[in-house]
Amino acid sequence: MAETIKFKTESKKILELMINSIYTNKDVFLRELISNASDAIDKYHYLSLTGKDLPRKNDYEIDIEIDKKNRLLKISDNGIGMTHEELIESLGTIAKSGSKDFMEKIAKLKGEEAKDIDIIGQFGVGFYSAFMVASEIEVNTRSLFDTKGYKFTSKGEDSYTIEEIEKEESGTEVIIHLRKKTDEFDFDKYLEEWQIKDLVKQYSDYIRYPIKMETTKREKTPDSTDEDPKYEDVKSVETLNSMMPIWKKNKNDVTEEEYNEFYHNKFYDYKDPAMHMLVNIEGKLEYTALLYIPSAAPYDLYSEKYEKGLQLYSKGVFIMDKCKELIPDYLKFVKGLVDSSDLDLNISREMLQKSKVLHEIEENLEKKIVAKLESLKKDDFDKYVEFFKNFGLHLKFGIYESYGLKKDLLKDLIIYSSINEEKMIGFKEYVEKMPKDQEYIYYASGKSKDAILAMPQMDLVKKHGYDVLILNDNVDEFLMNILMDYDGKKFKSINQGDLDILDKDEAKKIEELNETKKPFLEAMKNALASKVSDVRLSKRLTDSACCLVSSDGISFEMEKVLAENPAGSDAKAEKILELNPNHDLFKALEKLYYDSPLEINEYADLLYDQALLMEGFNLDNPVEFSNKMTSLMIKALK
Repeated sequence: MAETIKFKTESKKILELMINSIYTNKDVFLRELISNASDAIDKYHYLSLTGKDLPRKNDYEIDIEIDKKNRLLKISDNGIGMTHEELIESLGTIAKSGSKDFMEKIAKLKGEEAKDIDIIGQFGVGFYSAFMVASEIEVNTRSLFDTKGYKFTSKGEDSYTIEEIEKEESGTEVIIHLRKKTDEFDFDKYLEEWQIKDLVKQYSDYIRYPIKMETTKREKTPDSTDEDPKYEDVKSVETLNSMMPIWKKNKNDVTEEEYNEFYHNKFYDYKDPAMHMLVNIEGKLEYTALLYIPSAAPYDLYSEKYEKGLQLYSKGVFIMDKCKELIPDYLKFVKGLVDSSDLDLNISREMLQKSKVLHEIEENLEKKIVAKLESLKKDDFDKYVEFFKNFGLHLKFGIYESYGLKKDLLKDLIIYSSINEEKMIGFKEYVEKMPKDQEYIYYASGKSKDAILAMPQMDLVKKHGYDVLILNDNVDEFLMNILMDYDGKKFKSINQGDLDILDKDEAKKIEELNETKKPFLEAMKNALASKVSDVRLSKRLTDSACCLVSSDGISFEMEKVLAENPAGSDAKAEKILELNPNHDLFKALEKLYYDSPLEINEYADLLYDQALLMEGFNLDNPVEFSNKMTSLMIKALK
C-alpha cells in the first residue's frame, strides 16, 4: 500500500526554486540523471572492492529508453540502489546530498583513499531538475542491502508517495512523464533519438560507464540491389558515449592524427591546429587540460562578438562551453578544455562560483602556454614566426594591457622584422648582435623595410650599420614605452629625441654651429611658430635636407593611433624641424635669409610641409601647398 508523505515546508520552497529558478537550461536534466546513475554504480563498485563480500559486476551500464506512445523517458542503472529510508533522505528532503553524505562516511573510514572515488552528482538536487520537463516522475529502486524494492512517485508539488514493489536486482530507474508541448517550449524533442544522442554526446560523453539506448537505423534489406534498392528500419542497442576522454588516455597511446581529429570535431575547424599541449597537474590542485593553438586566426577573432574561454568539465561531465575565467584575454585565441574535480560549482552546476581554484588554473595554464611557445621559438623558429604572424599582436597586448606587469613573462616571445636581418628577430638576439659602440636598441615605425630605409632619419644609423627594428602594429610604440629597456639596453626611436650617435667631436661641432647659425634658425622657428617647437641643426642627417622629429613623450605614430581612436584624442606630438647644415638646400636658404629675409617664411612653410609628407601626415591644406610650389617654380624659371 502506498504511503503519501508531504514535503517539509522548507523543502517545498526549495523544490519550487529548483524547478523554476535555479536551472536555466532544461537540457541539463539528462546530464543530472545520468550523473546520478554513474554515482550509484561508483558506490556499488567501490563497496564491492572493500571486502564487503558483495558480488562484483562486469556489466555496469546506464540504459535510456524512449516510449513515444506514452510520452515516457526512462533512465536506469544497475548500481547500489536506495532503501526506504534513503528514498526519504535523498529525494524527500530537497538538497540532501546522498553523494556528499557517502563521501563523508568513506572519508571517515578510509581517510585519503576516499579521494580515489569519483562522485559526480548531487542526488536529491540534480534529480529535481527533471521536473523542468516532467509532469510526474517515478523512481523504482532496490538497495543492494535490502530484499525489497520501492517506488517513489511525485508531481513535484506538495507531496510524494512511496510504495513497496518487486524488483529482482539492485539499481534504480527514473521514469519521466514528459510535459506536453507548449507555445513556449517543445518538450516533444526529448522523445527523439537524435536529441537524446546529442545531449549525451554534449554533456555525458565521458561518463566512465556505457550509456546504452535502442536506436533505429535505416538500412538496405538483404535482397536490395542497385537496380531495385530496398530499405528497412533496423533496431539495435547502441552505446552513446565514448567513456574514455582523449585527455585521460596515456599520451603515448594517442597519435597526432587522433588529437587533430578531436580538434576538428570539437572546435569546428577544418584545418589542423598549429600545435596542441596536454597538461596534467596533480597535487594540491588537480586538473587536466587539452589545449590547441589554431593554425590560422578565426575569422571573428577581432570582433566584439568573439567569446574567449575554454570548455569546462568536472570529472568528465560537461559543465559549460566557454569559461572565460580559465584563460587571460591576450590568449583568447587558444582553444581547448579543462577537466577538474576541484571546482566550486553552484547548486545547479550551470554556473561557477567565484573561485580561487579558477584563478590558480588560469595562472598555471598561462605559464604552461608561454613555456610551450618559448620552446617552439627555440626549437622551430620558422613555425614560431608563422604563429607570431597570426597571434603576435595578442602577446603585445598582453604586455601593454597589463601595464607592464607581464613584460618579464612575455618579452622574449616578441619578435620583429629589422633592416639588417632576413628573418624576424627577438630582443635577445638583437642585443647579442649589437656592435660594442651601440648604446640603444633602435626602432622605427613604418609599413615596410623599404619605407624605413627611405626615411631621412635613417641616414646616420645606416652609416654606422646599426640594426633597426621595424614596428608596424599600432600598439608597438606604446609597447616600447612600457618595456623601456631589455637587458639594460634602452629602446630608442630613430625619429624621436636626440639619437646621440655622433662622436663627441662631431656633436660638439653641431652644437657650435647651432650657436653660429642661431639668427637664421630663429627666423625659421618664428616662421613656423604655430607648427613646431624648435628648429635646429640635425645630428642624424647626412644625405637628406631635413626631417621632422618629435621630442620625448608622444611620438608621431602615437599621435596617429590616438587620432584614429573612436573616443578621439587631442594629444599631439611636439614637432621639431631638423636641418642638415651640410646640404646645399640649407646653404641656399641661409643665403636667402640674409639677402631677402621676408621671403624665408614662404620657404619655411614649404619645407615643413615636405617634412610632414615624409612622415606620413596629411597636409591641412594640400591646395595651398601646391600653389606655393607652383609660385616658387615660376620664380625659379624666370
